[in-house]
Amino acid sequence: MNKILKGKFLVLDGPDGCGKSTQTRLLSEWIADQGVVVVSYRDPGTTLVGEKIRDILLDTAHEGMGDNVEVLLYMAARAQLWKEHIAPDLAAGKCVLMDRWLSSTCAYQGWAGGFGVEKVIKIATDSLERIWPDLTVVLDVDAETAAARMQRDLDRMEQKGDIYHAKVREGFLKLSEIHSSVKVIDARQTVEQVHKDILKLML
Repeated sequence: MNKILKGKFLVLDGPDGCGKSTQTRLLSEWIADQGVVVVSYRDPGTTLVGEKIRDILLDTAHEGMGDNVEVLLYMAARAQLWKEHIAPDLAAGKCVLMDRWLSSTCAYQGWAGGFGVEKVIKIATDSLERIWPDLTVVLDVDAETAAARMQRDLDRMEQKGDIYHAKVREGFLKLSEIHSSVKVIDARQTVEQVHKDILKLML
């Protein structure tokens, strides 16, 4: 297992309310138990630059921000994260576990926002040394289940409405058809079962 996970780039992604944070924590603990050094980051964020960009992106005061602007800001935060953390961590043989990555921009801005998935991938290719992780696990969840899980104040992206978020889900599911490293798991199940399903993809 050490050989399988060492130096791997893994991503958990999906619609808001799918349970990424919980599953990222559980998976990180499991990987560490296998004797592998694992680091976990959120996208956007983690770096000083990334956290400032995150604040801009999620602030409800920026309601008029265009999808093209969102794409560029997300990619800028991602490029900084790659430079500061991901690239050196992978080179050192650590397992990098991400809460969101390019898959989110494809689903949100590319598909739901209408910017175009192909255009998102083109910008990512021009901006990043590597765009596709070794494995992206999409935690699929319906809007009703997701809404019930988000009992808190919603950020700017989460406030975009039911139609938008239904398209986000469509976008994530389409990604599994676009790239073979993207796998989909039913996240409506219990936390424990979802974790088990994720582990099956690790083995």
